[in-house]
Amino acid sequence: MSLPWLRELSIHARLTLLTTVVALLVLIPLGIGADIAIRRAVNAHLWEDARQMASKVAADVREGGLEDPIRTSRGSELIQVVTPSGQILASTPSARGLPSLTRTWPRADDRFVEFSTCGLPRGKCGNGVELRTGAQPNAPVVVAVRRQPLLTATRLLDLLIAGVVALLTAVIAWVSWKVAGRALRPVEAIRSQLAHISGSDLSARVLEPPGKDEIARLARTVNDALERLERSVTQQRQFAADASHELRTPITGICAQLESAMPHPEDHAEAMRAALRDTKRLEAIMSDLLFLARIGTTDRSIREKVDLGTLVAHEVNRRSSGPVAIDSRITPGVIVNGVSTHLSRVLVNLLNNAERHAKSLITVDVHREGDDAVLAVGNDGEPIAADDRERIFERFTRIDSARGRGQGGTGLGLAIAREVIQAHHGTIRAEDTDRGALFVVRLPATSGPEPHSEPESEPDSDLPSAPGSHS
Repeated sequence: MSLPWLRELSIHARLTLLTTVVALLVLIPLGIGADIAIRRAVNAHLWEDARQMASKVAADVREGGLEDPIRTSRGSELIQVVTPSGQILASTPSARGLPSLTRTWPRADDRFVEFSTCGLPRGKCGNGVELRTGAQPNAPVVVAVRRQPLLTATRLLDLLIAGVVALLTAVIAWVSWKVAGRALRPVEAIRSQLAHISGSDLSARVLEPPGKDEIARLARTVNDALERLERSVTQQRQFAADASHELRTPITGICAQLESAMPHPEDHAEAMRAALRDTKRLEAIMSDLLFLARIGTTDRSIREKVDLGTLVAHEVNRRSSGPVAIDSRITPGVIVNGVSTHLSRVLVNLLNNAERHAKSLITVDVHREGDDAVLAVGNDGEPIAADDRERIFERFTRIDSARGRGQGGTGLGLAIAREVIQAHHGTIRAEDTDRGALFVVRLPATSGPEPHSEPESEPDSDLPSAPGSHS
């Protein structure tokens, strides 16, 4: 059953309402059961008391010691001794003048008969017993009746139990409201703090309550998300500033070269060559920027088994006639799960970077370490300073000032490599080595038949895609 109004309530109110309903579902049956149990206990006590009174009077009748009126310890007791003809032989003062209280005549083999009646004076009700004083047909019967107390004779017991149920329900509802409010207070604090965090300043964090409960984990998750968002926004802002600067430079150069060549026809050829060079650089930057934008949106369903060793061997063989010698050590059967063209792009960027900085030799190593597939690309050029080993993976980073925009790449090569490897749940680091520079890629290794061994097409990074200096 749909309850639209219930969805409009706050969680605080819904929890309290739910607790109250559950309390009623439990307390109402308990109240009914308590009412029935109390009434049964009172009736049983009254019948037992009446039985004892009747037994005592019946003994007096059998022994010939019956007195009229019958003396009792409580004046409210109703006792009569009645003959089969309906004559009342004796009674207590409170029963004097009343008609016979008998309802049925006990059998000889069943001397006791219990009954309830509301025919007492002033409409009172009571519980009574009838006891034959002997087995003879004309033996009189002792009738003893105990009046029911006000608690069970009226609706007072029902009202008391209903009041107790209502009071307990109200207490449970109040406690539930307080407990739910106290439990949800940190959530409201988190909501309020989040509402004051603006896009212009993402450095604020929500307060993390102590402990390891759900709310504490929520606060930590929110702070982690804010940290990632702040880092992402900071990177995007820096990237936008860097990209604007990097794109403006070749465009400005093209405009300046064409404007300067306009009045000098003899310089047209040189201006065209310079403009073409800057145009190609602009195209390389745009290609890398578009590739970076596509990395995070790649459909995971296109991933496949890729033989990393075969992929590396294919690229190394393609560069066998290059200007720098390549020493490769490739272990076959190192399988990873990923996008082959993206992994090939990483390899191309690392090799382009190594060619740019190597003096005479590039080393490529592919092997497996435990659950990791490892790709290591090194060169014998200048080593990377420890302080720069993390910064070189930032976008548009150039460390070697001697390699400017004219000689270096786009400044996005290693940034692309890191984005691709992280998208494949791996890591890439610049590590210590005896000489030169060494980049180590670690990817989760897998196993499976028929891996994709070669890239479907050449990566779209034959344009210079590695930055000028280890970037």
